[in-house]
Amino acid sequence: MSGRFLLDTNTIIDLFAGKNSVKENLLHANEVFISSIAIGELYYGAYKSCHTDNNLRQIDDFTASCTVLCCNQDTAHEYGIIKNRLREKGMPIPENDIWIAAIARQYDLILITCDKHFFKIEDLKQEKW
Repeated sequence: MSGRFLLDTNTIIDLFAGKNSVKENLLHANEVFISSIAIGELYYGAYKSCHTDNNLRQIDDFTASCTVLCCNQDTAHEYGIIKNRLREKGMPIPENDIWIAAIARQYDLILITCDKHFFKIEDLKQEKW
C-alpha cells in the first residue's frame, strides 16, 4: 500500500489496542501523519481514564515517532469551507472532526478513520483500516 495518510483518533486508539489491520497497514504506508487535534483528544481520554499514567506514556511514546501536523491559516481556511458546506446541507459533525478533515484536505492526505460522518465532507479522501 502506498500513500500519505492521516490517522484519526479512533485509528490511533485501535493501534494502541493492538488491532492487527492497523498495524499491518502502517507497515506498508509511505508516510503517516497525526494531527495535533487527535493528540488532544487522546490526552483528554487519558486524563479521564483509570490508567492515566500508562495512557499518557503511550501517547508520548507514539507521538515522539510521528510527524504531527498543526493548524495554521490554511487549515482555518479549509475548516471554514468544510463547516459552511456542512451547514448548507444541514449535516453537522463534531467540531474536532472538521479540523481533522481540514488538515487532511490541506495536505492532500488520506484520512484513516472508522467514523462514517466523514463521508459527509466533499473532496475528503478516506479509508478504514
